[in-house]
Amino acid sequence: MKKIKNVLLVALFFVAATVLGQIQLTGKVVDEMGEPLPGAGLIVKGTANGTATDFDGNFKLSAKSKSGVVVVSFIGYVNQKIAYTASKGNLGTIKLAPSNVLNEIVITATSFAVGRKTPVAVSTLKAADIQAKLGTQEFPEVLKSTPGVYVTKTGGGYGDSRINLRGFASANVAVMINGVPINDMESGKVHWSNWAGLSDVTAAMQVQRGLGASKVAVPSIGGTINIITKSTDVKKGGSINSSVANDGYLKYGMTLSTGLTDNGLAVTASLNKMSGDGYVDGTQFKGFNYFLNISKRINAKHKISFTGFGAKQEHGQRYNRKSIKFNRNTEQGGRRFNPDWGYRNGKIENSSYNFYHKPQLSLNHDWTISEKAFVTTALYASVASGGGRRTQGDALRTNLDDYRLGGVDQPIGYDKIVQENIANGVNGSSNIFTSSMNDHKWYGVLSTLKYDIDEEFTFSGGLDARYYVGSHYYEVNDLLGGDYWLNNNKALKVGDRFSKDYDGYVKRNGVFTQLEYSNGDLSAFFSSSVSNTNYSKEENMNALGMSDNYNFIGFGNKGGVNYNIDEKHNVFGNIGYLSNAPFMNAVFTNQRNNDFNKEAANEKVFSAELGYGFKSEIFSANLNVYRTSWLDKSVTSSIVDRITDERLYGNFTGLDALHQGVEFDFVYKVTDKLKLTGMASLGDWTWQSDVKGIIENELGTQRYEKEINAKGLKVNDAAQTTYAAGLSYEPIKKTKFFVDYNYAGDIYSKLNISESTDRQDSWKMPNYHLFDLGFRHGFKIGDFNATLNGKLNNILDTEYISDAFDGSNHTAQDATVYYGAGRTFSLGLKVKF
Repeated sequence: MKKIKNVLLVALFFVAATVLGQIQLTGKVVDEMGEPLPGAGLIVKGTANGTATDFDGNFKLSAKSKSGVVVVSFIGYVNQKIAYTASKGNLGTIKLAPSNVLNEIVITATSFAVGRKTPVAVSTLKAADIQAKLGTQEFPEVLKSTPGVYVTKTGGGYGDSRINLRGFASANVAVMINGVPINDMESGKVHWSNWAGLSDVTAAMQVQRGLGASKVAVPSIGGTINIITKSTDVKKGGSINSSVANDGYLKYGMTLSTGLTDNGLAVTASLNKMSGDGYVDGTQFKGFNYFLNISKRINAKHKISFTGFGAKQEHGQRYNRKSIKFNRNTEQGGRRFNPDWGYRNGKIENSSYNFYHKPQLSLNHDWTISEKAFVTTALYASVASGGGRRTQGDALRTNLDDYRLGGVDQPIGYDKIVQENIANGVNGSSNIFTSSMNDHKWYGVLSTLKYDIDEEFTFSGGLDARYYVGSHYYEVNDLLGGDYWLNNNKALKVGDRFSKDYDGYVKRNGVFTQLEYSNGDLSAFFSSSVSNTNYSKEENMNALGMSDNYNFIGFGNKGGVNYNIDEKHNVFGNIGYLSNAPFMNAVFTNQRNNDFNKEAANEKVFSAELGYGFKSEIFSANLNVYRTSWLDKSVTSSIVDRITDERLYGNFTGLDALHQGVEFDFVYKVTDKLKLTGMASLGDWTWQSDVKGIIENELGTQRYEKEINAKGLKVNDAAQTTYAAGLSYEPIKKTKFFVDYNYAGDIYSKLNISESTDRQDSWKMPNYHLFDLGFRHGFKIGDFNATLNGKLNNILDTEYISDAFDGSNHTAQDATVYYGAGRTFSLGLKVKF
């Protein structure tokens, strides 16, 4: 018994000695303007002992040794190394400066612009800002106060939002996640429903307007959106979260992290589930998103990181638009009215329905060759499946109004369709549900070498290789009571394909280089890239089989200079010329054959920009002017002949456009508790040429030439004038209120340019003003830190039109429209442990 007591006393002594020997390090981490950086990482150098800052940027960290160095890091900022001793445990306020050398897998992109160094127009959002301002809105909507950006929900379905940058649609705006491009390889588009839940794992996001500083083989025209996901947390723990919002929205999830272990391994995983009825009638949704990061620091020179994330979702859509008069006369009102849904057996059924799952996997290897040389390589893959459901009848355009449960503004009675199909007997179904499927497999590698030639010059170079095959086909989804559906005298059943079935192949390989110069107040860069894009197509519906291969060589050169006049003022300029391969739909005349469009050619871009910046401890502002000439643009369209009811395809090449404008934004820290932000964006975007093209039927047997009279017309489908202002106030510690104002004007309704013959601008939509209100409150639940976020969107319940499609007379009377959402709310709680 005495021996046991002695052993316990010795053990107790060592435990006490260990605890007493630890040093409690404290302090606060802020950015260059003194704003807190929540989530900044701190780690005792040479150990796995670390923590992260709280909502106010404060931290507490226990160190075992009496002296040492703490490494402080935050995405987009220069790492700081702070020495500590037993007598100096309070490290005070640590201010981090912006950096383009990021300490996580962000290095793969090496494309984050740096204030007062990289000569491009840029806006950056931190994770805390995204969570506070976004609420349960669509991910792109957090950017609506960014100069040059126009965002709408389009039809209002879950994930159906769109974004335009300086008048360019998403097809001409590069979107990258951890340096990996995600724009569709065939069309260039970004379908945000594929990335639902991305806001949950975003650590930082940056919008570079214009040519940008991205290092990929195929540069963008309108700009670049860099999204950096969370990697691994240095601190062991996790969080649980839950959100509620209008119209039955419910979301809940959990994040867990091992923290950085002694062997250099760290794992972070999160899972979220969401569902709701949707603001627009018949747009119910459900889905889940997931995220996993596994990082391993092998030694001082090598680190590997695996990241996997994705979202599986399905949601009802509002596809068809109606006139303003029709919307105003509906029982539900234009904002919520949806003509594409109804009831079947007492349950909601949709004529327009989207379902998709697109997981994205990447394996990153960071190799520090020496103090001067660094190589990072990302291998990535995405295998996706899904599509959209529509109604298909014996006639190309079935009049579903004949089946409504009352007037033309009432839901569709699908039971009546089912009864008719059953009654048809051997004649099969007259109306069915079909699915337009878009499956794809996408593999790529992006590798970058960065070499510091000396203290002034840095060289970067790398390769960008991608392989993509997309399978596009129509299939029978639901026979709605019938035994089969007759199509071209074939009896089709569920799962059978018809009308369209082809595989599109895209192989893109390229290299890029960049030389950077930095000496004191002067910095500059010049980059060059060249790529080959190979298109081919395999027809599976007929005997055409595999097409020939068509190659398009693209290249780009861009450069810029930044000069810091003094500690507060800087000026910059950039210029560039790009020649990019056309999209696939411009290479082949239509989706039903392998005919090559002999007029297909590279699109050319010449862009120049000048900017001025001012920054002090309480005020910062940016002013820039830009001019972008877009030459030889390809335009494709699908239209239905109003007389024959036949679907026609238009293919036009050689259209020119000019996008020019002025942008201004500022941040004013009125007091430590009050901050004012604002921006103004004035654009002048016009088509600069007329062009001739070909209109043909689906089989390609009938063709005729048509001229587009577009010269002098306004580029449409985005607000050419936008303003924004924001006010945030922190009355007490950890509690912040904010109000945001947004204005959109000079919006021309979307014009099917292939039908433009009268040289008249499309209908100019009414300008609109919106106000949002929100708060963020940090508090304790026992020993756990918690954050409550609240958001009220469109607090004045303003009625406005966000999207419109022009009519033949270019007036409000014949335009068809989508109304924006009225007043909505969200409330979210996150508890960290």
